[in-house]
Amino acid sequence: MAQVLEFKLPDLGEGLTEAEIVRWLVEVGDVVAIDQPVVEVETAKAMVEVPCPYGGVVTARFGEEGTELPVGAPLITVAVGERPASGEADTAGAEGSGNVLVGYGTSEAPARRRRVRREQPVSGASAASSRAVTGQGAAPVAVNGQAGAPESEDGPVPVISPLVRRLARQNGLDLRELTGSGPDGLILRADVEYALRAAARAGGAAQTAQPHAPVPQATSTATAPQPTAPQPTAPQSTAAAVHGEIRTPLKGIRGAVADKLARSRREIPDATCWVDADATELMRARTAMNAAGGPKISLLALLARICTAALARFPELNSTVDTKAREVVRFDHVHLGFAAQTDRGLVVPVVRDAHARDAESLTAEFARLTEAGRTGTLTPAELTGGTFTLNNYGVFGVDGSTPIINHPEAAMLGVGRIVPKPWVHEGELAVRQVVQLSLTFDHRVCDGGTAGGFLRYVADCVEQPAVLLRTL
Repeated sequence: MAQVLEFKLPDLGEGLTEAEIVRWLVEVGDVVAIDQPVVEVETAKAMVEVPCPYGGVVTARFGEEGTELPVGAPLITVAVGERPASGEADTAGAEGSGNVLVGYGTSEAPARRRRVRREQPVSGASAASSRAVTGQGAAPVAVNGQAGAPESEDGPVPVISPLVRRLARQNGLDLRELTGSGPDGLILRADVEYALRAAARAGGAAQTAQPHAPVPQATSTATAPQPTAPQPTAPQSTAAAVHGEIRTPLKGIRGAVADKLARSRREIPDATCWVDADATELMRARTAMNAAGGPKISLLALLARICTAALARFPELNSTVDTKAREVVRFDHVHLGFAAQTDRGLVVPVVRDAHARDAESLTAEFARLTEAGRTGTLTPAELTGGTFTLNNYGVFGVDGSTPIINHPEAAMLGVGRIVPKPWVHEGELAVRQVVQLSLTFDHRVCDGGTAGGFLRYVADCVEQPAVLLRTL
């Protein structure tokens, strides 16, 4: 006799209280193994695959894709001890793993999803589709950077983000008809949004081309009057268009970012100072390092080394303010956050113990975390705990910025683009590689003298990298 067990949305850690269902990985009737991922959810921190601690047959699912559930709400029910139909081996365990799910589930590697065999015959096309969806009889497909993950109903389409698939589904767009602009034809959110806007324009033109009396189709497009007002574009993501307005819910990562930025501006009396610096020698030093062989060193890694050295001299900026205790809390370690723009919005991954890493190690960690941000696989632990943030907004082609501090940190160093500019060098006018550096800081932790000293030291290291060597 099968026992039906209910699996609830677990505590995903970091104070998160709800999550949005992005994609179901199982259906009612599927056989699941212990610790097999059953649903992909988006929290305010990251995209997470949630494994089920029970093995058996899925008897119910709770919540459609796009639904937001609180922690503790039912996700699925599993009939433990249920034997599959004849012809299928019972590989699902009858007991739970017993592990506590905080963040990413339990210890064992997930088994491939199995599906209860249906009694009715299935056509060849449907069978092929079913095998593609369940992973039976087909090569594993990489989804979110993980080989062997189940595919969606769109088939083996090169899409990096489940949010892109959902956006296409909600607007009735067939991803197989798109050509991706990303690497190796990868379909990005921008590709889907462009297709939706094009479809909206085409629909608007077709409606405008129809007069009150029937007109032959051959001449309708030639005589169609031009619209007098721009056509509304398709709503993005879960946005809803009402009476000419487009409303986008502030939830998930976008909602978390909005709350954090608003709290930062409410609580932190921030100030910004900036300076132009000649980065010619820093660029030459990087070129020489990379020409010497070995792994390539990124410019961001060199800037990070400069940041950690500057924080060692001005530790007041590597701190936070405990408002309840009315105390400044200074850290003896540097967990360096860096701003990264992704298809899912702005994220700030954190490099742990950046002060103890060399340029090569920093380069590798920046690359790993950036790729995880692009694929939506950053964990909550990788997005929290920063003590100082490095913001390289120069990649957007801008010179300067006054960014909002990443609460509850006390400072952020901004780096603009490095471009050739006229510069007085050794008493003569020359063309040099110039960058604007800005420091936004919490005026409660230090005064302008400390902030200016930090920024001047950073600029000196950028202009003369040998300055950094003297402090190591």
